[in-house]
Amino acid sequence: MAGKTELQEIDGKIQLLKKTAEEIKTMGEGFPALYRNAGRILAGIKMLELNISDVTALL
Repeated sequence: MAGKTELQEIDGKIQLLKKTAEEIKTMGEGFPALYRNAGRILAGIKMLELNISDVTALL
């Protein structure tokens, strides 16, 4: 298993991905395909959060 520092670094990158996807979704409100696809990206990011971010909260 990865070390605590490495997991925290991965968590930081996941949070950056989430922030970026949320910004894209907001910007794409007038463009339905972009809006929906950004939502799908956020669903994938949520799975990453469940795998990594929740574990780092326990460390």
